[in-house]
Amino acid sequence: QVQLVESGGGLVQPGGSLRLSCAASGINTSIYTMGWYRQAPGKERELVATITRGGSTNYADSVKGRFTISRDNAKNTVYLQLVSLKPEDTTVYYCNAVHSLFPKFNYWGQGTQVTVSS
Repeated sequence: QVQLVESGGGLVQPGGSLRLSCAASGINTSIYTMGWYRQAPGKERELVATITRGGSTNYADSVKGRFTISRDNAKNTVYLQLVSLKPEDTTVYYCNAVHSLFPKFNYWGQGTQVTVSS
């Protein structure tokens, strides 16, 4: 059984930082493209950042320069470092894993809430 478990969300003041973690089990993340997405109520889920098995990264324009995605294959974990947080970053963040060769193997975590407020 595949599980992606996010952690690290919470309440932070504007300008603050958080680090989200996504621990995977049941898959070998080294052969997956890992990503973070977010979805606000009533809106579509949007890409935040992805990192390929080779380490190439891609970011949404709205988070470039503020968020950093990284991976530790030995720990089967992917991270998202969030700095200079803004109130508009408030939403639920989801971890995603897509197999590099067989994209039908596509998994999601349950999400972690990030709230940026003073």
